[in-house]
Amino acid sequence: MYIPRLLSDTILNRLNLFPAVAILGARQVGKTTLAKSLQKHFKRDSIYLDMELESDLNRLEHAELFFEQNQDRCIILDEVQRKPDLFPILRGVIDKNRKPGRFVLLGSANPHILKLSSETLAGRIAYLELTGLNVLEAAPTIDQNTLWLKGGFPEPLLAQDDHFQKLWFESFVKTFVERDIPLLGLSLSPQLIRRCLRMVAHSTGQVLNKSLFSKSLDIRNAVVSTIIDYFENTYIIRQLLPYFTNIKKRLVKSPKLYIRDSGLLHYLLDIPDMNSILGHPALGHSWEAFVIEQIISVFDGAFDYYYYRTQDGAECDLVLTKADRPFVCVEVKFTSTPKSSKSLTTAIRDIGTENNFVIIPTCSEPYPVNPGLTATNLVHFIEMIKKLR
Repeated sequence: MYIPRLLSDTILNRLNLFPAVAILGARQVGKTTLAKSLQKHFKRDSIYLDMELESDLNRLEHAELFFEQNQDRCIILDEVQRKPDLFPILRGVIDKNRKPGRFVLLGSANPHILKLSSETLAGRIAYLELTGLNVLEAAPTIDQNTLWLKGGFPEPLLAQDDHFQKLWFESFVKTFVERDIPLLGLSLSPQLIRRCLRMVAHSTGQVLNKSLFSKSLDIRNAVVSTIIDYFENTYIIRQLLPYFTNIKKRLVKSPKLYIRDSGLLHYLLDIPDMNSILGHPALGHSWEAFVIEQIISVFDGAFDYYYYRTQDGAECDLVLTKADRPFVCVEVKFTSTPKSSKSLTTAIRDIGTENNFVIIPTCSEPYPVNPGLTATNLVHFIEMIKKLR
């Protein structure tokens, strides 16, 4: 079953404006399926090449000649991070013919790791990120709890076999730590990378403590930073930065860590079903990670995203800013009876937002917790922010 993606119209729009469009995101998140589904909407004929296939790599042995012979087609290059030597060639080929819609690049790492730097293709390419399926894309076929439990990777989400889902994530992690990370230049043992990934899972929703990672993994802080950055640059984790309102306050300055896909998080924490989530110590952090990732997935680049915490105890899970100004303050709670805590009240006063919400799992209609705070579910929150912005 194919589920339409919200990014589709944006991709087609950018193809009408730029010679190249890069669709980036974690491996297996649906980039190839999405690109192929859009081929019939391209304004020119298209050709698809997979950089993991020897036969397609052979066609690019003389890449410049191949591109020139197919300059009237849209060329889709999948898993482009496997062939970084193409990027300087692409620059020259595009400069000879700056017509829009010539290339679609699919990759599983961000532009810096890909060596697809701003110096290489500046002004010639639009970057777009495809996340896992979000709550708007999944509805009404898939309910919120199923999406939260299984995560947004299409294949395990849509599978009906729980055993297959576990095997799928086993294969995903194995490929990620043994092939993808080394391919991108991080020459550390797969065992160390796997242990670090599990530590991130157990630290999801918490402020990064590099010293704790360093001591547990028996590596230097600098190596911890490097591994964490690679995880982020391959779209596996998110580092949510702190929001600063007053330099005189004693603020927490380290980022909070999140495994971005809740299905991957639950696999790493050995959580197989909803009953296991409800009885797990990571329940609150799992729900928080899921909600934050859903919000960022839906609104993409419309806002910048932070958390807020002071050493005096004021705290807010998510701050949405627009043009460097705080726009919305969000607290995420797994409860049916949300209350306004002193820490949240202080955070809202510090940040100065008029639009403040606590997002809970179920809520038939938004309602005020107090005059400055509204309780709501995830979908209603998204609808309200769309109207506010």
